[in-house]
Amino acid sequence: MATDLVINATSFEIRIALVEHGNLVEFFLERPMEKGLVGNIYKGKVVRVLPGMQAAFVDIGLERTGFLYVDDIHILSDEFEQRFYSCDNKPCCDHNDSTNGFIGRIPGKNIEDLLTEGQDLLVQICKEPIGTKGARLTSHITLPCRNLVFMPMTDHIGISRKIEEDEIRQQLRNEIENLRPAGTGFIVRTVAESATREDLEADMEFLLHLWSEIQDLAAKASCRDLVYEDLDIILRVVRDVFSPDVDRVVVDDRKTYERVLRFLETFVPHLSGKVHHYKDSKPIFDVYGVEVEINRALDKKIWLRCGGYIIIEATEALTVVDVNTGRYVGKNDLEETIFKTNMEAVKEIAYQLRLRNIGGIIIVDFIDMESEEHREEVFRALTEAVKKDKSRINILKVSEFGLVQITRKRSREDLTRIMCEPCCYCNGEGMLKSSPTLCYEIFRKIVRNASGVHGNKVTVKVHPKVADMMLKEEAVTINNLEDEFGKSITIIPCRDLHMERYDITWED
Repeated sequence: MATDLVINATSFEIRIALVEHGNLVEFFLERPMEKGLVGNIYKGKVVRVLPGMQAAFVDIGLERTGFLYVDDIHILSDEFEQRFYSCDNKPCCDHNDSTNGFIGRIPGKNIEDLLTEGQDLLVQICKEPIGTKGARLTSHITLPCRNLVFMPMTDHIGISRKIEEDEIRQQLRNEIENLRPAGTGFIVRTVAESATREDLEADMEFLLHLWSEIQDLAAKASCRDLVYEDLDIILRVVRDVFSPDVDRVVVDDRKTYERVLRFLETFVPHLSGKVHHYKDSKPIFDVYGVEVEINRALDKKIWLRCGGYIIIEATEALTVVDVNTGRYVGKNDLEETIFKTNMEAVKEIAYQLRLRNIGGIIIVDFIDMESEEHREEVFRALTEAVKKDKSRINILKVSEFGLVQITRKRSREDLTRIMCEPCCYCNGEGMLKSSPTLCYEIFRKIVRNASGVHGNKVTVKVHPKVADMMLKEEAVTINNLEDEFGKSITIIPCRDLHMERYDITWED
């Protein structure tokens, strides 16, 4: 079966699904009021230097100040040439250390030696604000393009580790060395494995011109100004995810389809033939079965085919995954039953980590296995199962208690935090769908039924909190839907309704 990149674009929400062999494996969501910030460059002001944490808070004009570690501060020095970089949100260079893509500390240099309060600084967001934490910042600017990542602050050439053939690696290194200006750095991305010299040269010329423009804008910008905004989520995902391994890009919105085509014709014209405009009246995510998978990804309990199940619980510090035999009773003996349940759970855990974008520390509590051989087999299977994940993952071996410690690089909120909010009925002990998620779910149902249901009046009864959002923030969207389908939409707040419940009726 094919691998498709499915784009559902509306005025109120952008949803993108990567579907491999009929299964949803990655999901991206962006709403206009919650637009992603990673990659944006700001002219910030240092508001506080913390010697005890070797970090500083930098005001970049957002709700919360950004956090800048001492290791992420750029200083013009030959010692910085050994910096390890990453692109595609994963380690990709020839270096092999654990510095998370940042420079090692310079002996004798502390945060108070490098920054002072009130100082202006050009910084880039490398990690979204998550929960109560502000954005993670770096002053080591990186600018990605289709085949290359430009690092104007360093003199370095890196090649993606996923390009394995030594001959191709050396050829790409030689071409970049011949093309790049002295003192600049570039990372060759995985998709550049089959790129021509002309492709690399075009990318490099674009990136150098972009950096020149950013420098000019930064010189004129005031403190706390946005200097450069990265591509929106649609073009960013097309740039980073759409590779020759993807068979099709399917877009349900005409204007978005044309934007994607123009973008590809500029950077990779040979792939533009894989872009298709979806014209059917049935919602595109229903056709691909994505809606069901998204709702399943919000559940704490996930059933396995054998009858066992896993429970995924998120805490402030880490995520815990518990494996249980459930209804599975096996055939021969207890050890075999436990082993088979754990082996099936391995694939589901790797799948859920990628789909839900769960990051940070993850503890997996497998069912206790007495056999050392079985523990080794489960560890090998888990290591193999996460290989397709683009985020950097470290896994420790299964302990005698059946515990596995995993770390997965996190650069944005996980799916549950994006689509849910703390429950107002249980003081945050559980999670409910958020008002925006319910609001847009209602809009999608109205759009789905507008052409097939008789009646010119639509009445929606919802919880007052959802109604408040629909009548205020989404008033324009309601007006647009009324004009598009010729229906009158009435929103009625109903205090007796549960937060996640609503009632849609159609009348003449």
